Amino acid sequence: MIHKFKLGGFNILLDVNSGGVHIIDDLTYDLLDNVEPPFEKECPPEALSKLSKAYDPGEIEECYQEIVQLYNDKILFSEDDYERFALSAVASPVKAMCLHIAHDCNLRCDYCFASTGDFGEGRKLMDFETGKKAIDFLIEKSADRKFLELDFFGGEPLMNFGVVKQIVEYARSREKECGKTFRFTITTNGMLLTEDKMDFINREMSNVVLSIDGRKEVNDRMRKRVDGTGSYDKITDNFKKFVSMRGDKDYYVRGTYTKYNLDFSNDVMHLYELGFDQISVEPVMADPSEPYAITEGDLTKIFKEYEILAEKIKKIQSEGKFINFFHFMLDLDQGPCAIKRLRGCGCGNEYVAVTPDGDIYPCHQFVGIEDYKMGNLHDGTFDDEMKTVFAGSHVYSKPECKKCWAKFYCSGGCNANNYIYAGDIHNAHKLSCQIQKKRLECAIMLKAVKMLDTAE
Repeated sequence: MIHKFKLGGFNILLDVNSGGVHIIDDLTYDLLDNVEPPFEKECPPEALSKLSKAYDPGEIEECYQEIVQLYNDKILFSEDDYERFALSAVASPVKAMCLHIAHDCNLRCDYCFASTGDFGEGRKLMDFETGKKAIDFLIEKSADRKFLELDFFGGEPLMNFGVVKQIVEYARSREKECGKTFRFTITTNGMLLTEDKMDFINREMSNVVLSIDGRKEVNDRMRKRVDGTGSYDKITDNFKKFVSMRGDKDYYVRGTYTKYNLDFSNDVMHLYELGFDQISVEPVMADPSEPYAITEGDLTKIFKEYEILAEKIKKIQSEGKFINFFHFMLDLDQGPCAIKRLRGCGCGNEYVAVTPDGDIYPCHQFVGIEDYKMGNLHDGTFDDEMKTVFAGSHVYSKPECKKCWAKFYCSGGCNANNYIYAGDIHNAHKLSCQIQKKRLECAIMLKAVKMLDTAE
């Protein structure tokens, strides 16, 4: 399987199964529209006749022979060696947890998938005993995995920061005896950030997600306080101070774009101009009836905007400056391991979410969906059969994904979005897929540009 596209002034060819990326000329690009394996000894007469109107016949034949050679060398149209890994995929130890430390929030964001923080289950905070049981559960279910990941999530985790500190202390106290190392992350809207909290987070958290949508008018339209006023001024001051204190440790600012700001490249650049160079701005996924929801009718504008953003990032990088846009970050040299490429984030298998009541779900986006409740920490239940189902959710168990050129980069998409918007974790959510494929094309183009610059 191959995928080719034109972007940024380049003709780009991706060999899907090998991951090889090639910059090709116009003749090769057009000829590949007219030939495919199994190849004949000479260029098919139909292709030769069709392309002879624009290209020299001798050059067409020469180009054809080069394509055949690349095919014989397994560089183009390479075989799929990954399906055998999928068929042998088994349930893995749990290595990561999203800990819902607070089902409450001090903002009332219009697009919040968590029902403004309580996930439809009522506003509540996790107590320390539940947090301890969550740590014990993760240690027990991690088997021989040494490195464990835990994300403090909400709602707004800083509303329960005392318990965050207690849980971190407890987890650290168990590391040596259990032979484990915890890697903590926290996701925050920044409203409650104070210097003492910043100090603790910078000391204990390996990564931090800072929620902000971009320009003041964009952010404050959707990310409102309880009283309806905007949050931009407060959080930008806090985030700038926090990042300056964080030094070279990982963080990123994470925004959401909606129908109201389809010119979201301006929000990415605004965040960059504020001093943030690690940026993620993602599309909202919502019921199409919502006024802010992105629909298929917006895709033309969205695709163009990603191209604009890619050009802006290319310019910044050409000037020797650094910016990392999360969804353009792509490793074409090695990529993730085979299993990671096939089933993505590990939702419901390697990764689970735990609520303040101790309920266990496949991930934070499944919380509150009763059919996907996997168990509870307090009664000691855990549904291993459901875990096995999620372990088997990969690109070869999803019919649309199996034949898609982007499958090894999106890994089958988000299971929660597939379920919520396409009815089943094995059904691809078309809107998400189309946006993801455009982002991948932009990422591949930027990577190709960097490779060309390095070669020169």
